[in-house]
Amino acid sequence: MHYHREEEALVPWPRGNLPMVCAVALSAITVGGIFFVSPESFFGWVAMVILLLTLGPLLHGLCLLAEEMLYHSNTRYRGKGLLSHVLPACGLGGKPLLAAALAGLLLYLIGHPLPDKWQCWQLLFMASVFYALLKSLGVMGPSEVEMSDICEGRKMNVAHGLAWSFYLGYLHLVLPYLEDSIAAFCANHQSCRFRGRGSRKLLILIPVSANISHKLEDEDDNIHFYDNLPNTEIDRAGVRGRVYKHSVYRVMDEHGKTYECVVEYATPLLTLHRMSHESSAGFGEPERRQQVLLFYRTLKDILEHSLECRNHYRLILLNDEHDDDPHFLSKAILRHLQQQEKEEFCLTPPPHQEATPGSYNLRATPENWVNLHPEPISEEPTLMISSEGPQSLRMPVEISDYPGIK
Repeated sequence: MHYHREEEALVPWPRGNLPMVCAVALSAITVGGIFFVSPESFFGWVAMVILLLTLGPLLHGLCLLAEEMLYHSNTRYRGKGLLSHVLPACGLGGKPLLAAALAGLLLYLIGHPLPDKWQCWQLLFMASVFYALLKSLGVMGPSEVEMSDICEGRKMNVAHGLAWSFYLGYLHLVLPYLEDSIAAFCANHQSCRFRGRGSRKLLILIPVSANISHKLEDEDDNIHFYDNLPNTEIDRAGVRGRVYKHSVYRVMDEHGKTYECVVEYATPLLTLHRMSHESSAGFGEPERRQQVLLFYRTLKDILEHSLECRNHYRLILLNDEHDDDPHFLSKAILRHLQQQEKEEFCLTPPPHQEATPGSYNLRATPENWVNLHPEPISEEPTLMISSEGPQSLRMPVEISDYPGIK
């Protein structure tokens, strides 16, 4: 479908394990080559490399520990234990210490791969110290891809918080009552007809640019405000009868036919748009676009697993960055409404088939229903006992209805 292809071209997929597979392949090739060239000093080089890779982060962790213990032990850790909280937070957990200890023991037992052992220790300490220095200066800091992967994997993005807030603070509360509100609205507005079940869902607009207009008719003159649905009042956070409302719009197509539907923008996008214009937020336009797409993907995943909101919503991702069509919004809404109508399953009777010998006519009508069931079915079950004795098993005998065939 067309809009599914648009979403796949816009929304980023979750990152996979390809970097890990590439790293494993490179490590296997390198280790195999070194073992083939110099097998006698292979384990010594392995122990030395592990020490190089573990001592540097451990020294950098000690530098972080000094800051945390002097200025943040009470405010950030609330006086919690050093071993249980502060050391793991600084990267001084059990796994790096164990790896460094095992590598040091292996190097001591096998021997140094370099001819001069003092050169070996100088290399170890200088590499570890310079690693801690470059790490503190930000030269060896995580890349943007690594930071993005960490934030997405641990649900730490701004988009994740906004999506969960939008769901738990709004959609989870109002969507279960949407169908009743629409029914009450139609009872009071006889001229309003929602065409198909798709128009009875809440259409949530998510523009990629996060540029939201407070009145839809200001963006597209084919969209007209009709009326508001009956208010939904819920006791929330100490507020008695907090009011939630939805607006009904009439959307006109190119032939002048109108469709009624409940449409609104995803309000958290206003926060993303304002953050991108505040210098103190450190949130530029590229970051805003990425967060909008992550917001859409996260909200879609949340709603797909919500039993209360199922079949009561429709997310519409709008790629409005380079579109100058004055009726872009109405066309996008109508395209989704028509798609909803196509997805509805219409139960129609099967096509009539002529009865053939040895076949049954499955299209039962009131006229031939008597012939199919000449006697009414008893409402109470009866027990039927046969007086005949048990019969032996016999081979099936083929009987043909056509004369001349035996």
